[in-house]
Amino acid sequence: MILLDTNVFVWLVSGERPLGPRSNAAIQQANDVTALRISAISPWEISMLVEKGRISLGMDTLVWVETALMHAAISLEPVNPVIAVDAGQLPGKIHGDPADRIIIATARFLNCPLLTTDRKILAYARQGKVEALDARL
Repeated sequence: MILLDTNVFVWLVSGERPLGPRSNAAIQQANDVTALRISAISPWEISMLVEKGRISLGMDTLVWVETALMHAAISLEPVNPVIAVDAGQLPGKIHGDPADRIIIATARFLNCPLLTTDRKILAYARQGKVEALDARL
């Protein structure tokens, strides 16, 4: 199982930016419908990026997200109480971005690697608090 960070999910579905060969291999190995997941906060984060003009999807955001989840065989992981509380109490040093904290807590809850390009999350992973894979590699 692999949890995709929001930007990796967008890149994977849109083909906008290539992922690294190790990341592509990890995704290929996760070949059943429940093996690739995104946090339930990712659609919110995508919506915020669209509203800020940082990304363009070419269609309504909800339609894009629902279509992407259906066609890419990626499951949506809900934010449960364990994830929510862990996000508020993450150990070590990590910034306060709520979406990143929920995504990190989701990977910790699922006990799976988080595929990301976020340098702050990758630095946090080097503290041993979550497993993360650099999607550029």
